Amino acid sequence: MQTFTFNHIALSVKDVDKAVAFYQKVFQFKEIENTASNSATRWLAIDERRQLHLIPRPEADIKTNKAVHFALATANFDAFVNFLQELKIPYSDWRDTPNKDYIRNDGIQQVYFQDVDGYWMEVNNDV
Repeated sequence: MQTFTFNHIALSVKDVDKAVAFYQKVFQFKEIENTASNSATRWLAIDERRQLHLIPRPEADIKTNKAVHFALATANFDAFVNFLQELKIPYSDWRDTPNKDYIRNDGIQQVYFQDVDGYWMEVNNDV
C-alpha cells in the first residue's frame, strides 16, 4: 500500500501581492522560490516540507464557505487569538459567533477567519 504526505495547498487569488502580504503578516510564512515555472504564482513555506501556492486569477469568481477550509495548529493558541485581535482580523467559532473560539467535543480549541480573498482558515491547538 502506498503512503502519502501533504505537500501543498494552492489557492486562486485576486491580487497575489495582497495575498502574500496577508499570509506573511498573519502566519509569518517565508516566501520561497517557485521552482515549477516562471509564472506569477508565488510560493510560501508553511514549514520545511509543506507549502502554500498563491495563483493570481484577477478575474476569478472565488466562492467559499466555512466547510471548505484549511487548518493550522499552534501550541500558542491564546497568543495567536490575541494576535488576530491586534491585527483587527475578525474571527468566529464554527457557529459564526463573532470573536469567540470553539471547543470541540475532543477538547480542541479552534477559531475561524477569512483571508483577503474570502478563503476560510481554522487555527486550533491540536498539537
